[in-house]
Amino acid sequence: MYSIIKELESDNSRLAKEAIIKREAEANNIEFFEGCHLALSPYITFGVKKVPTFSGTDGQGLPWEAFKELCKLLATRQLTGHDAKDAIELALSASTNDQWNNWYRRILIKDLRCGVSETTINKMVADTKIPAIPVFECMLAHDGAKHEKKIKGVKLLEPKLDGVRCLTIVDYEAKTVVQYTRNGKVLENFSHITDGLLEHIDLIGRSYVIDGEVVSSSFQDLMKQVHRKDDVKATDARLMAFDIIPLHEFQAGESTMSQRPRSKLLQGFKPVFDKVGSIDVIEQIEVDLDSYVGELQFKQYNKDAIAAGYEGIMIKDPKAYYECKRSASWLKMKPFIEVSLSIVEVEEGTGRNEGKLGAFVCEGVDDGKEIKVNVGSGFSDSDRDSFYASKDALPGQVVEVRADAITQNQDGTYSLRFPRFLRFRGFKAGEKI
Repeated sequence: MYSIIKELESDNSRLAKEAIIKREAEANNIEFFEGCHLALSPYITFGVKKVPTFSGTDGQGLPWEAFKELCKLLATRQLTGHDAKDAIELALSASTNDQWNNWYRRILIKDLRCGVSETTINKMVADTKIPAIPVFECMLAHDGAKHEKKIKGVKLLEPKLDGVRCLTIVDYEAKTVVQYTRNGKVLENFSHITDGLLEHIDLIGRSYVIDGEVVSSSFQDLMKQVHRKDDVKATDARLMAFDIIPLHEFQAGESTMSQRPRSKLLQGFKPVFDKVGSIDVIEQIEVDLDSYVGELQFKQYNKDAIAAGYEGIMIKDPKAYYECKRSASWLKMKPFIEVSLSIVEVEEGTGRNEGKLGAFVCEGVDDGKEIKVNVGSGFSDSDRDSFYASKDALPGQVVEVRADAITQNQDGTYSLRFPRFLRFRGFKAGEKI
């Protein structure tokens, strides 16, 4: 099989690589594709950080079935620590140089190093009997600013943390706990979390994927430790869990349980997580954004998120299912402020907005700060037409403006970062706030 790997290495052309893989698929090269599956499946890990290269005299050659058995024992953690190291060295000594360095070792380090991914292989075997390699995907959020029409009705709110997305797979049957990035790369430097979960795996009772964010006292320090090979210092890192899904459903790409009961299920594991000692469950609140009370709760939650220094807010549909793709059922929003200001002038636009509204020049006082700002976004084309047609009647009216933050000008006054028109407070000039 190493000759195929060398052939794939020798040509950087995508079409050439695809032709080689297609050729082997049509020849039903089972060993090659079994090896690719072992190397590229995100759900198979071997629990070894270092695999030695071959530098001695060739052995007689290690049969594929014997190597597969070694992989099975490593993947199920029947071989760990020194026993795993000894078994790998024994397999190395029985192999030939090419067989080990260019095939078996690359499988164990989960990197074929020939410019071929699971996506390429799956494309080429689609019309054959060769099984596809699982692709690691998780649920991702859309930008709430682009889906404002969906921010209505009953929603679950939670803070968006500044950390590293982490999918923790607790395989109850295999008795393993492995953490992954959102792209399926194994995270190995938070063993205080995985070891704790493994110690209490019987209390979990079945195989789950715990979705969350690993955070630390410093984001910069955390990022230094994420993929560090030596001298790892990440023991203060904590897993902030925000979702949970049975492993077989995660692998299938969609849950059978909606968001609200999944959140309740996750809360039920808090006693186990307390025993682990390095896992917390992110708290949620439920609000009805169609109600006046819910709107006030939403604004206060956002204000609290700003004060707490969170990266943003997550808005989740309580009736939605977990699906392994980007979904508008999860929306992320940056913390924002909303201020009420008076229009003092209406400016004409330029370019495509010539003869239409360009911006409202607004002034007002918020939290003791005198704000002066031009608000030129947040308008539809029809808004720009109708507002400019009524430009003489608009000065003095009060508008609500959403922005990322208040900033200070050189003259001591204040402005807004990325101001967006939200709505009129009323249509009577001089309306009191």
